[in-house]
Amino acid sequence: MAEVELKKTKKHKSLAKSENGRLILTALIAIVLAFLVAILVMLATGIKPGNFFSALLRTFTGLDFSKAGTDAFFKPRYVGEFIQISLPLIMTGLSLGFAYRCGLFNIGAEGQVIAGILGANLVAILVPWQSKSLAVLAVLAAGLFGALWALIPGLLKAHLGVSEVVSTIMFNYMAIYLSNAVLKALPGSNTQRTIDLPDQAMLTSPWLREITGNSRLHWGILIILICIPLYNILLNRTSFGYEIRAVGFNRDAARYAGMKVKSRIVASMMISGLFAGLAGACLALGTFKYGRILPGFENYGFDGIAVGLLGGTKGVGILLAGLLMGGLRSGQALMQAQRVPLEIAQIVSALIVLFVAMQKAIDFILSRMAKKRRLEAQEMKTQEAADNNPKPAKEEEGGK
Repeated sequence: MAEVELKKTKKHKSLAKSENGRLILTALIAIVLAFLVAILVMLATGIKPGNFFSALLRTFTGLDFSKAGTDAFFKPRYVGEFIQISLPLIMTGLSLGFAYRCGLFNIGAEGQVIAGILGANLVAILVPWQSKSLAVLAVLAAGLFGALWALIPGLLKAHLGVSEVVSTIMFNYMAIYLSNAVLKALPGSNTQRTIDLPDQAMLTSPWLREITGNSRLHWGILIILICIPLYNILLNRTSFGYEIRAVGFNRDAARYAGMKVKSRIVASMMISGLFAGLAGACLALGTFKYGRILPGFENYGFDGIAVGLLGGTKGVGILLAGLLMGGLRSGQALMQAQRVPLEIAQIVSALIVLFVAMQKAIDFILSRMAKKRRLEAQEMKTQEAADNNPKPAKEEEGGK
């Protein structure tokens, strides 16, 4: 019995100590705690938690069990909408994750998304191509604009030591005002939108719309399928990625080892901006058919921070976290239809970020629990050994 307990303790310990195990545990605990607190909030305000989870289930699966046995039981449109809303969140999560692995905190993904939207719109409107290659060019332009928008904060950080948090926040506001000014100056634009983008520049797909019940799902899904393996390969399978991670762990040690720390900081910021710019391509060319004059931030970049941290800056983790956050966003309309305020989904998202930020506290609790189980198992093993091998009775003084 003691051996079994000791094996369980070692298993829990290894899971808590290994990097992947720690990230999985932290994410799961953060999600569970967030939903538990949200349930308490709903109960305190008279909202039925069942309605909330029913709306989430319909969002993720398209299944409505209240209409079982009818044609309305499964609606693929919910799934298509949920995926297309998740696409830019996954990309901004990759943006945050790549910079974070280099020891940088890119708060500017929101501005880089806007820069990507601007680049895609400019190419789509101004380049007079009549083939589908225009869509490819517009996507590449979006990524390039995002990378260039992250270049200056990267240079400021690498050469002058300017905090990337401060500079990227400033660049967010510069991006939205500059983008609006440029889009308004394009031929045919008004104070709210540009002219319609040509069909050959769009990522929309009649086939994807058809199989998902006329949702807005588009070929931006291919961008995700390319970028996630690329993200993993760059960071984990190349010497460039090794240097990026080394700089993130310890810049002084990386510099002493002969690595080009400054160039790696600039490169990581630019690649981070490229991912965010591609998120802008998904929005500009897939979701909307025209360039929009934005009245304010849409928070794709800011939500990407939550996605990147919840996913542990790992490619697959970011994918799953992006789908979760996208589901919470996409399900807000269904929640409102079931008399659940959309703020509940926002509360859950915020709580997930809060509990992920408490990673050190969660790690401390897990380590204490593992240590307690290990000590209990050792005591049980010692006691069992003592029971099986009793000590001989002491001889009386003066005996034979």
